[in-house]
Amino acid sequence: MKSADRETAEGILFTDQYQLTMAQLYFRMGIHEQQAQFDHFFRKYPDYGAHQAGYCVNAGLAWLLDWIAEARFGQKDLAFLRGMRSRGGHPVFAEDFLSWLADNGHFGGISLRAIPEGRVVHANVPLTMVTGPLAMAQILESPLLNYLNYQTLIATKAARVHAVARGSQVIEFGMRRGHERGANAGVRGALIGGADFSSSVGISHVLGIPPKGTHAHSMVQAFMALGGTEIEAFRAYAELYPDDCLLLVDTVNTLESGVPNAIRVFEELRRRGHQPVGIRLDSGDLAYLAIQSAKMLNQAGFADARIVLSNQLDEMVIWQIISQIQEESARAGVDPDELVERLIYGVGTSLITSSGASALDGVYKLVALRRQGDWLPAIKISESPDKTLNPGNKQVWRLYDRRGKATADYLCLHDEDPPAEKLLDLRHPTDHTKLQAFTAADISRLEPLLVDVIKDGRQVYAPGEINDLRSRRQVDEEYLDSGVKRLINPHIYHVSLSRKLWELKQRLISQARKPD
Repeated sequence: MKSADRETAEGILFTDQYQLTMAQLYFRMGIHEQQAQFDHFFRKYPDYGAHQAGYCVNAGLAWLLDWIAEARFGQKDLAFLRGMRSRGGHPVFAEDFLSWLADNGHFGGISLRAIPEGRVVHANVPLTMVTGPLAMAQILESPLLNYLNYQTLIATKAARVHAVARGSQVIEFGMRRGHERGANAGVRGALIGGADFSSSVGISHVLGIPPKGTHAHSMVQAFMALGGTEIEAFRAYAELYPDDCLLLVDTVNTLESGVPNAIRVFEELRRRGHQPVGIRLDSGDLAYLAIQSAKMLNQAGFADARIVLSNQLDEMVIWQIISQIQEESARAGVDPDELVERLIYGVGTSLITSSGASALDGVYKLVALRRQGDWLPAIKISESPDKTLNPGNKQVWRLYDRRGKATADYLCLHDEDPPAEKLLDLRHPTDHTKLQAFTAADISRLEPLLVDVIKDGRQVYAPGEINDLRSRRQVDEEYLDSGVKRLINPHIYHVSLSRKLWELKQRLISQARKPD
């Protein structure tokens, strides 16, 4: 794509057509500058089929903020819209609307509150609240969902891989299987969620994380096709990268050729004063091969050599590999705990595509309109009760129990900050029979989750660097109950409404269902 075309495709027109047609309708009705509030949230945690997430990791906000700061309707964008015709041959967008966009088609009037990136987040809790002129807040919907949903999805998958890896290094390997340039966003989400490094060079440098990688099978193949050998390929690589030598050992035969040849090259490196990094296994029974490779490396005096595993890994495959190592390695004379600590996981396709759950069910819904200084709550009713909105201008609090564990996220109206010394009446969002009361003795801490990010078009919050976001995630994960963090059938984390919010929701539902 040419740079000029990319500017059009990824600028202010990076939205859906119906956002623009609705914006023009609001303009025609004279409500386009009326203040509106939209909530962004996801309805369900990713379900990967045989296993499910019990929480998500928020990500994508910084890149959304960069887009908002630059996006506005320019003459080229307006010319494109001016040229659009209806099926009857008439202009889709009128000149007075386009003139309004020329002067006001930017996000300078938008305010935004959000849960910071890196925080653990839960279903049906507003992650982002957008307030501003109705037309421009509407146009923001599609890009906001694009930037936030995907990175949150990938950060969540990475958090699961990180958790099952037990502190071992995880390298994101997925550029070749990523969705075009979306792979860059995927790398960022993965690094927030728990990947230590990525093999993708450009985005790693942008994010301040050094890229990682070794050679491919093609390097060994090239030497062999020219009449050379596997060990000659290994020696050439070691000669060029003596302090970063990590050899892929399964091009010919892992245990009969690859590992013995790697050991010979490692011995040559050691005699020259260099310490090899290790080997990489990319095919076969990875747990068995890791055990046998570790045995051979140990016997040769390379007990510190790392073993990188790759090839269609995800959290369940890594869990299986570790379980197999714990069961079988002792018979080979290899300490299972020491071997698990030596492993590095290269996770590609399953991470960058969130295999099994390819999209986050994130939505952006109108929850309030302002008229004559008052916020009027808006409701959307669905045949599925869990799709009925929690209306109005809200605040979100996290409740920590007497153990200090996060026990519930509590949604209330913005003007009812819950003081810790009073009784908190927690209501299930859809089931009136489920409620719970908390007293001050039950709660060790109440934490507001939403922060001001943009005020009247001016960014007032710095999202932080990747390491800051990782630290936030780690802290939040430590506060989660172990049942919520389970890979399979996790406990349900409670998201509850205050009595006032529950009563408002029921009143709006009743009013909406009254016959005309």
